[in-house]
Amino acid sequence: MNAFIKDQIELFKEQNKNRGRLLVSCPDQPGIVSAISRFLFSHNANIIESSQYSTNPEEGTFFIRIEFECPGLKEKAKEMEKQFAEIAENFSMEWKFTHVYNIKKAAIFVSKELHCLLELLWEWQSGDLMADIALVVSNHENAREVVEGLNIPFFYVPANKEIRQQAETEQLKLLKEYEIDFVVLARYMQILTPNFIKENPNKIINIHHSFLPAFVGARPYERAFDRGVKLIGATSHYVTNDLDEGPIIEQDISRVGHHDNVDSLKKIGRRIERSVLARAVKWHIEDRIIIHQNKTIVF
Repeated sequence: MNAFIKDQIELFKEQNKNRGRLLVSCPDQPGIVSAISRFLFSHNANIIESSQYSTNPEEGTFFIRIEFECPGLKEKAKEMEKQFAEIAENFSMEWKFTHVYNIKKAAIFVSKELHCLLELLWEWQSGDLMADIALVVSNHENAREVVEGLNIPFFYVPANKEIRQQAETEQLKLLKEYEIDFVVLARYMQILTPNFIKENPNKIINIHHSFLPAFVGARPYERAFDRGVKLIGATSHYVTNDLDEGPIIEQDISRVGHHDNVDSLKKIGRRIERSVLARAVKWHIEDRIIIHQNKTIVF
């Protein structure tokens, strides 16, 4: 990590040392918001942002994300979580406290195409992607120069279906060594095994180069061209054992026409892919996503 980015991160941590976030999902019923607000008020916390949603006010599921400022949060955190657990039990809540000063550590996996990786690195360098990109892993050498030029550790791990288990053993070892919080597949063109996914539940963000659920799997641009589509898109989603079927975080599209060939579809698609992935990663970092069944609630 270069000195400028390191200074940006340290400044962000200092500015947000008292900033916390609370994510909650539970059966909808009266009194949830009131109970949470009273709890935060009892700890002298000021609510900065609050967003909520209910699938149905009658026997539906309620979701809320609250960002708050609380003096002395670091010292209060454990006691606050202990006290909130009692409230959570009363409302059958699934909940999570996060602390903004705890910068999340990311690992980026990439193959030959670098456009999504470059977008993430640009956002990171500009201070708009507030994460610690701790390492980049690739089954090709294409990204080494740009990654090491930013003082980010780069690891070449050959991977294909014949040596997949060996490759993932090495990759998992790296994730543990660097204490990684989440993984970004920035056009990493290898299928992950159930074991790898099990080790990182809801912590792997992928970019798929089609507007899912259309054109799942390989060669979506070629298949889109053959089908004569008038729209192409990209989808960022969490990875599950079902190929390209995980909870969708973000999508976008662009119009195309009969004059576009496969190469022009790919060129247009790359612009969509990199912006969609960057938004999804930012929302994950900012704790804006709650997974509900096979969907996401994005605040």
